[in-house]
Amino acid sequence: MQPKTSKKNKSRIKTLTLMVGLALPALSQAADAEKEVVLPTVTVTAAGEALGESTEGTGSYTTGKTRTSTPLSMSIRETPQAVTVVTRQRIEDQNFKTITDVLNSVTGVSVNQYETHRAQFTARGFDINALMIDGVPTTWDQPWSSGEIMSSLAMYDRVEVVRGATGLMTGAGDPSAAVNLVHKRASSKELAGSVTAEVGSWSERRAMFDVATPLNEARTVRARVVGEYTASDSWIDHLEEEGKTIFATFEVDLAPGTLLAAGYSRQENDPRGSMWGGLPVFYADGSRTHWDRSKSTSADWVRWESTYENYYANLQHQFDNGWTVKASYSHGDREADSYLLYLSGAPDRVTGLGMYAFPGSYNVRTRQNDFGLQADGPFDLLGRSHEAAIGYVNSRQQFNADSRASTGGPAGDFNHWDGSYPEPAWGPLAYYGDGTLRQEALYGALRLNVADPLKIILGLRVTNYERSGNDVYSSPYQMEFDHELTPYAGIVYDLNDNFSVYASYTDIFQPQQVRDISGKYLAPIVGKSTEAGVKSAFFDGRLNASLSAFRIKQDNLGQATGVDIPGTVPPEKAYEPSSGATSKGFELEVAGEVTRGWNVSAGYSQFKLTDAGGNDINTIYPRKLIRLFTTYRLPVLEGALTVGGGVDWQSETYTYADTPQGVSEKIEQNDYALVNLMARYEITRQLSAQLNINNLFDEEIYGMFDAYSQITYGAPRNASLTVNYKF
Repeated sequence: MQPKTSKKNKSRIKTLTLMVGLALPALSQAADAEKEVVLPTVTVTAAGEALGESTEGTGSYTTGKTRTSTPLSMSIRETPQAVTVVTRQRIEDQNFKTITDVLNSVTGVSVNQYETHRAQFTARGFDINALMIDGVPTTWDQPWSSGEIMSSLAMYDRVEVVRGATGLMTGAGDPSAAVNLVHKRASSKELAGSVTAEVGSWSERRAMFDVATPLNEARTVRARVVGEYTASDSWIDHLEEEGKTIFATFEVDLAPGTLLAAGYSRQENDPRGSMWGGLPVFYADGSRTHWDRSKSTSADWVRWESTYENYYANLQHQFDNGWTVKASYSHGDREADSYLLYLSGAPDRVTGLGMYAFPGSYNVRTRQNDFGLQADGPFDLLGRSHEAAIGYVNSRQQFNADSRASTGGPAGDFNHWDGSYPEPAWGPLAYYGDGTLRQEALYGALRLNVADPLKIILGLRVTNYERSGNDVYSSPYQMEFDHELTPYAGIVYDLNDNFSVYASYTDIFQPQQVRDISGKYLAPIVGKSTEAGVKSAFFDGRLNASLSAFRIKQDNLGQATGVDIPGTVPPEKAYEPSSGATSKGFELEVAGEVTRGWNVSAGYSQFKLTDAGGNDINTIYPRKLIRLFTTYRLPVLEGALTVGGGVDWQSETYTYADTPQGVSEKIEQNDYALVNLMARYEITRQLSAQLNINNLFDEEIYGMFDAYSQITYGAPRNASLTVNYKF
């Protein structure tokens, strides 16, 4: 079923789009043509700033400009929200390979890894359910995971994380954070590249190449290709991993100030022996289990293949007066084909009997097309220079799910489970569900230079949101929200050359995909988010620091009831809306270069999240986090040796679950700290070797699947050795 857009709504959008087109030339002419435009120090041709600064080759743990929170290009200090940028240097130092690796080490962000290949990203007590690629939101239906948490970092220059509500850029969204993956660029005017080889614990193997080159003598056409292959066993029985990534991009200087950039990527993940669900918390007699970390519920035949293809193109022109117009298009295609095994129940402590096996097989595909048009630049008003941005976005996503019928049965002796449970005779693919999501919006933002130290940022987004579909659990559904207004307001006051104070406000609007006991979806989450703090920048922006306090208030946030929705197999838990869910807390962060050769990224965050009655909610998310990592290039051996280390600490998490006897019992993960070390030796100017050790003290940790009384253990101590050659 396709959602319907009224002729009246279409007419309004066309009228607003026409107004945008008429307004841009006037604003452009109003700008001072003689005004100096400061471009970033990256090796690109004109119009480079609109595509964003690269962090490659800077050796830095921070960056100059971001666009994740607003359409205006602003420094971290100028942005009235908490911002973390994980640069290419930090990605390499900590040997991050996936987006999950990054988010496990970002200030204010936690990851609940409740299965081997599904996890929930969270910030400030709320879920992060959307990832952005080059500023384009890709809606992520977390229960229908298609490899999102395993997204390879090989093709990305950096990861930007803006905490709080970001509705101005994402439309419908959560008040948690926006995670923006920014592609590497084909900006090099010389042949350059690298080759990387890695070995590690559990037979890990990784190989990667990255080559950039100009394609013509004038160097106006440039290309870049990145390829990566990974394979490994696991600390978990029966689990094997294999991944392949290819990325190709080019840039063309079509004319002075005009740049065309386009790219293609494909990532394949082929895990075997994935766990669907976790390990049971209780024995049949109600006592607690304690499994080896290698214990698995999977079978030898289990597989969860996924692919993601992405095409994108950007065309932009920068005028002499500083204004830039950019048109962009992106197409994404995610597909997952899974043959899984879920074990339910509580085993007998002695015999291991009592578990039941549910085989499940699903083919899931999500296709998304995004088109955007934006203009931004300076203009003069009342004797002062200001900035403006205005744009239009159109996003369409189509989701389809098919399943293969199968039959389950008793799982046998789980105490001696060896993965030999027979694979069922699968039926043919049959319809399971579908959905269509459309967002169309106009947005605008102003950065008003009220006085030399005072800047006011105002923004507004008008969104038409439509969602419809069918699924196995309920009758056809349709959600339609016209002209949803998302305001944004921020103020930044410079106290001196190094310190600023700021405040910001935005509304929250997020349809949710959880159901009540009758099988109906809950009403959208609505609420308000405010933030205030102090920011500072030192050494020409090479070191940034911030202290932020926030308050988020939500209504209609779904909370698990612990009761099954009738007729759902496997059982789906019902949710109910909560009123007045409020999160408030603060975050402290420092990132950048303290002195020459000494990089640091350090953050502390804490929050309190309660419902209207003052009861704690979402308690499986840690309330306090410490994120610390630092490296130092030693002044010995001609500076060839760099050492580093850090700690990721989180406070306790817990939930309550019923024992087989119906007694509610607390399941708790105590607070823990993971200590990580690294050392890199530059054998020559081109060749280096790097050792990374993670979870040095071999802490035993787990993520909780609170709705099903299950846990999944995290990785024990592990190490990797990486050799890199640059040319």
